[in-house]
Amino acid sequence: MKSQQTMKPATAAKKLGVYLEATPEEFQAGVVSRDELNELQANPPEWLADLRRNGPHPKQLIAQKLGISASGLVRAGITEALTTDQITALKDENPEWLVRERATYKEFKAEEARLAEKARLEEEAE
Repeated sequence: MKSQQTMKPATAAKKLGVYLEATPEEFQAGVVSRDELNELQANPPEWLADLRRNGPHPKQLIAQKLGISASGLVRAGITEALTTDQITALKDENPEWLVRERATYKEFKAEEARLAEKARLEEEAE
């Protein structure tokens, strides 16, 4: 019989795209099996649906929603999890740091794409 693969709550929260500290205590205190994770993804309970909808959200998701890197969040001094409303307010305010970080991130992504294309072309030429 195959033993059930389990993961720490932090790993499961990351896979679910939620901020661990905002999850219920029983989620944080236990271990999550692969089957439980699949069930949470397929049929999210109310607490999970609410977290995904309203936050607070983890840094990576905040950065993605703002169109910047996680490093850009740190440079801006944002170290705490933000709610969907807080992220929307930041987008609406569009502060100078956000404009700058979006431009930096866009340049980074363009360079990353250029290098990937260059590598692909070099591979084809071999």
